[in-house]
Amino acid sequence: MSAIMPTYGRLPVSFASGDGAYLFDQKGLQYIDALSGIAVTNIGHSHPNVTRAVQEQAETLIHTSNLYGIAQQERLAAELTQLTGMENVFFCNSGAEANETAIKVARRHGRNKGIETPQIIVLEGAFHGRTMGALSATGNAAIQESFKPLLPGFIRIARNDIDALELLAKNRDDIVAIHVEPIQGESGIWPLSPSFLTRARELCDAKDWLLSFDEVQSGNGRCGELYVFQRLGITPDILATAKGLGNGLPIGACMTRDRARELLIAGDHGTTYGGNPICCAAASAVINTLSSEQLWNRADKIRDAIFEGLDAELSDPALVRDRRGIGLMIGIEPTVATTNLVKMALDRRVLVNVAGGNTIRLLPPLVMNLDDARMVGATIADILNALKDDKGQA
Repeated sequence: MSAIMPTYGRLPVSFASGDGAYLFDQKGLQYIDALSGIAVTNIGHSHPNVTRAVQEQAETLIHTSNLYGIAQQERLAAELTQLTGMENVFFCNSGAEANETAIKVARRHGRNKGIETPQIIVLEGAFHGRTMGALSATGNAAIQESFKPLLPGFIRIARNDIDALELLAKNRDDIVAIHVEPIQGESGIWPLSPSFLTRARELCDAKDWLLSFDEVQSGNGRCGELYVFQRLGITPDILATAKGLGNGLPIGACMTRDRARELLIAGDHGTTYGGNPICCAAASAVINTLSSEQLWNRADKIRDAIFEGLDAELSDPALVRDRRGIGLMIGIEPTVATTNLVKMALDRRVLVNVAGGNTIRLLPPLVMNLDDARMVGATIADILNALKDDKGQA
């Protein structure tokens, strides 16, 4: 019996090594990784720049404390603010922690305005993490049910519901922020409409609310810019990120600007490991690799190649109801049930995921070559063809 707490439904494979867009199991068999550790290894496995940065840092200093200055943290903060236009950064260990920080920034903004019970607008279908604040902001009743009572202070509306935003702006005086994923990931890859995000930005400016973006999954080059807000042209006051920032090293960041810049002060928030030298060294290597090589420019090309392979092999175009996302956050919604699809892809040595019930989620690395991208698409088509032949339309 395993001594590991059974919080994951694990697939029957264990990987021993990785290289670029490939993983190798304990027997040495090669797999194409179209999941990137769930949007983590954006620049590929064992990238030499990250490996070198981690090795060099591990030889000198791994940890001190945030009680002292950390040069690697200062360098990374300068790199991130220069590239994003944000103004300061709090470093933590994960996306959930970055979102917890964003929630605290928003609440402090409200308390500074004299609002005793500040409310944050969040969306149905959102996923912000599994710690209690982030879980309370998440729009998934199934994963919340066993952990009630949840944290109060969130008003939930439907995705892209501008009328609901307008009504809240008119009738409530206790709202302090809007906290959203520009592209919802866990519920099946749903980009928010530009009109919704534009109106959210306008209302935040007019009502002195803070616009807060969760770019844990969409950030760090994945969607065709360093962060997807830069592609959309809508700048938040708070930006939470993690996942691809460390390419596998545990680091998250909550960035702020303008009205949100100095809301948290000494004693308000903290972390033991967040922003430690080795994780910051890895993240700097990631950010510099992304920006110097403009790797995010490959996102749409890889996406197009995946769809080429998919379309070329589908026996019937009606097998795909919808395809959506931005860059390399890709959702393919089929018209057949995907119950066994992940295992069928694994048997073909391609790693994919299903999110939001029945949407195939692809999050390949920016270093995947186009032939492999076409193979990913063709493999999905082959599986959908087989599912149709075996079980018919869903």
